[in-house]
Amino acid sequence: MPANNHDLHGNVPESCPVALLLIDVINDLEFDGGELLAPQVLPMAQRIAGLKRRAKAASIPAIYVNDNFGRWKSDFRKVVHHCLSDGVRGEELARMLAPDEDDYFVLKPKYSAFYATTLDVLLSYLGTRTLILTGLAGNICILFSANDAYLRDFNLCVPADCTVSNTVEENLHALEQIHKVLKADLTSSTELDLAALERR
Repeated sequence: MPANNHDLHGNVPESCPVALLLIDVINDLEFDGGELLAPQVLPMAQRIAGLKRRAKAASIPAIYVNDNFGRWKSDFRKVVHHCLSDGVRGEELARMLAPDEDDYFVLKPKYSAFYATTLDVLLSYLGTRTLILTGLAGNICILFSANDAYLRDFNLCVPADCTVSNTVEENLHALEQIHKVLKADLTSSTELDLAALERR
């Protein structure tokens, strides 16, 4: 980390060995298959919101990693506004997990949180070595992001109650792969020991 640029010009004033990633939770769900996710997302969102509150109390930063949904002319705030104001299927999901002013965000063009994004740089400046991955969908963006995180030697936690896929079976299969191949901790959000993760 360069000594003369240790905090991204003041834009990253904190550091933490652990970061909470919320992947594609600001989501209108207006796509093929969105109707299958819709019944599952609100219970998931409640659990992620609880985990985020615990993380904030432990000074663990929250990073929203979101698809731009094909709107490269919009920014993250416009995506949030669209989900909250346009009567979309995912409105309640976005409302429950709306970002706070001090949260970070990264827009991604493809499935992985790392592919062609600034996430690597942000995590480097935060000094993060353990990632908690939550969000949508377990068998696509969570799986791709977990793969890329594993290749970068991050420690991985993917709370099994904080991600869903189109079907329960697909989600269970993805989590099994994430645990078996990528060595991720699948401890549920309410049982996850954040202090122990910070000490790891």
